[in-house]
Amino acid sequence: MSKHRWKIGLVGVGRGSSYGNLFASDPACEVVACCDAVEAALARFQNELALPDNRCFLDYEKFIDQDMDAVFIGTPIPFHAAQCVAALDAGVHVLSEVTAASTVDQCGRIVDAVRRTGRTYMLAENCVYWPFVQAWKALVESERLGQIFYAECEYLHPIPELIVDPKTGADKWRVNRAPLHYCSHSLGPILVMTGDRITHAMGLGDGHRLLPEAPIGGIDIQVALFKTEKSGTIKLLRTSVAPRGSALHFYCLQGTKGCVESDRRRTGGTGLLYVTGEMAQAQDLDCPLVDPSLPERAGAGGHGHAEYGVVQAFLRALTTGEKPLLDVDRAMDICLPGIVAHDSAMQGGSWMEVPSL
Repeated sequence: MSKHRWKIGLVGVGRGSSYGNLFASDPACEVVACCDAVEAALARFQNELALPDNRCFLDYEKFIDQDMDAVFIGTPIPFHAAQCVAALDAGVHVLSEVTAASTVDQCGRIVDAVRRTGRTYMLAENCVYWPFVQAWKALVESERLGQIFYAECEYLHPIPELIVDPKTGADKWRVNRAPLHYCSHSLGPILVMTGDRITHAMGLGDGHRLLPEAPIGGIDIQVALFKTEKSGTIKLLRTSVAPRGSALHFYCLQGTKGCVESDRRRTGGTGLLYVTGEMAQAQDLDCPLVDPSLPERAGAGGHGHAEYGVVQAFLRALTTGEKPLLDVDRAMDICLPGIVAHDSAMQGGSWMEVPSL
């Protein structure tokens, strides 16, 4: 089924403004409502999109009762499950910011709501839409690297000021977000590139040298190991506080015929590629975050052209009725392993099964 213009609502306008600008600039969409619990943030976004007062809400229940086709949920993670379920039950399609939810039970509630309502749910995991990730996916599918049996992924992003306010000492919502819970930027690209699924997880890391006043969110660093359906091994490293300058996303795939790695100095730099029989030694490989063939407005969301890829994929799913790449099942494949790995870390690092919801 196709529609002339999709009526879009935005909740959590801090993060939602990135996606809001992309939806607003797309001729297939109209932003019809927005919602935020902070009045100043709501007013700023209202002015940005020139929305009338009757389209702006501080109360989510009143917001979700509006005439909308789809909603982007960009609120803090603890609110995702309840807000997704409420939107789906209202007959509204959902594009949800990562991580899908905070617990296995909350993830289950989202899955149940999608099954019950038949509405479209998509995870807004932007990193899978970087051009180099799509290029690596094609590389894996070409079998030039052989069978992928090992992968690494890291997301090292020091944001202690977003966990505990350095001026007031007040806790922020990320104080209760374990490092491994925020795993989709890492596992998303790996699982999309390999087509694999994680079956078991184990994690380590519960130290508090750097931000001792923050319980879970201030854990120094966490590492997880995962077993996959295709008998592969994945290692994930995550921190929100360890100092290293700017944020870094790192990815590595090792196959039976070769390997590919991204830049360890900066996201989107120059990585390397080695293929047995094609080259004597590893060669430099660009890992672009921007696709120059896309329109200028594609950069409005940030993170290169990643958010633009998310929005276009979501709109295609709504228009064609096909499942998006990161539908509710794949979303949980990407998010649940980090939740389970953190539980493992809190229990001393035992192997735990990752449920299939």
